[in-house]
Amino acid sequence: MLKVENINSFYDRTQVLRDFSLSAEAGRVLCVMGRNGAGKTTVLKSIMGLIRPHSGRVIIDGTDIAPLQAEEAPRHGIGYVPQGRRLFSELSVADNIEIGLMARGSGQDVRERVLDFFPVLRERFYQRAGTLSGGEQQMLAIARALCLDPCVLLLDEPTEGLMPAMIARIGEVVLKLKSHGVAVILVEQRVDAVLRIADRVLFVENGRSRETVEAEVLRKTPEMLERYLGVGQ
Repeated sequence: MLKVENINSFYDRTQVLRDFSLSAEAGRVLCVMGRNGAGKTTVLKSIMGLIRPHSGRVIIDGTDIAPLQAEEAPRHGIGYVPQGRRLFSELSVADNIEIGLMARGSGQDVRERVLDFFPVLRERFYQRAGTLSGGEQQMLAIARALCLDPCVLLLDEPTEGLMPAMIARIGEVVLKLKSHGVAVILVEQRVDAVLRIADRVLFVENGRSRETVEAEVLRKTPEMLERYLGVGQ
């Protein structure tokens, strides 16, 4: 469904990604893991066109979107929840969701389906986004991305700073998205959260895609975590 082939991405003259590749499949969760500074967030930004790869391809359903402007990625069905959420904090929950719907011209049926994922947002529908709890803001950020009715969803550190109950709730939503056939690419550092929901794990090292392993294999060989992350399970 989504393939990244040998992309090379830079910040100014500093190269971050080197011949980086990955593939994401419908109804499966690919977790991207690596040490701080390995290039994980740059992977997501390069897919979205927020950083234009100098070379390589980003292919979604047969179309290479790497040369396109950043606004084209959502139109091709790629949703993105950046680290830090980046909500319109002065606007209401309803307004933030409406902005998400506008990005791809989604209808109210999509809005209702998204709110079914997050019942608490129905209760807070007219509340200002900036007054929500951290967990509720993360729910809203994911809900806004889902208003694209995406076939691929990119999540950058969605559990950062959240309490265990909220982390579990977000995990439940990701599993529901899998059952709806959405391909999920998840950048995450919490090993416990990853192993509960991931189908495959891709390790990134110094801007290169190293090993991609089935999550079940990783559960049985936690020494790989020590190798790439410096931590055990």
